[in-house]
Amino acid sequence: MSLIGKLFGSGGKGGKPPTTQDAIQRLRETEEMLAKKQEFLEKKINQELLTAKKNGTKNKRAALQALKRKKRYEKQLLQIDGTLSTIEFQRDALENANTNTEVLKNMGMAAVAMKHAHDHMDIDKVDDLMQDITEQQELAQEISDLISKPIGFGEEFDEDELLAELEELEQEELDKNLLEIRSTGDIPLPNVPDSSLPSRPAKQEEDEDEMKDLEKWAMEAM
Repeated sequence: MSLIGKLFGSGGKGGKPPTTQDAIQRLRETEEMLAKKQEFLEKKINQELLTAKKNGTKNKRAALQALKRKKRYEKQLLQIDGTLSTIEFQRDALENANTNTEVLKNMGMAAVAMKHAHDHMDIDKVDDLMQDITEQQELAQEISDLISKPIGFGEEFDEDELLAELEELEQEELDKNLLEIRSTGDIPLPNVPDSSLPSRPAKQEEDEDEMKDLEKWAMEAM
């Protein structure tokens, strides 16, 4: 049995390989286990560091042993970090593969359904059907045009002729009014207002008297 088969618990020749969902689930469980291991190692590293500081001056040998254990824990922590990175990469690849599988499966189903739908269609019959629809639409439009056309009012008149006739009617009306005015005599003028015109202001009369006196003095001086 291969190493991968042992890791995933697959059987012999007749063993069923794990599905992508099973593999993804196991990888997630492994990530959780390693994350807990990280927390444990980080606590151990902090404890050994405190032990080394505590015995640094009192018990040098104990301090050195604590530092050695701290180094081993740090090395294990680095290994777990690398393992987690590998597992994360593999899990992402499996999730993408699972997504692609589902996409391809759905696309295949859609292709089969489309083919099945087109099996009942004849391109020539579709073309004939569309031509029939077009002809019926044109016929319906012609019928609508005929129905909407008023009966008995289909004659068209020349607008210029109608305007000329209107001008003749207006001229006849104007001539008739002029004849009526002439038969009744002269056109009456408006009445003259009874009220007298306003007199000139007193200031204006004084100015005129001064101008007359000035002209009289100028004539005597000459």
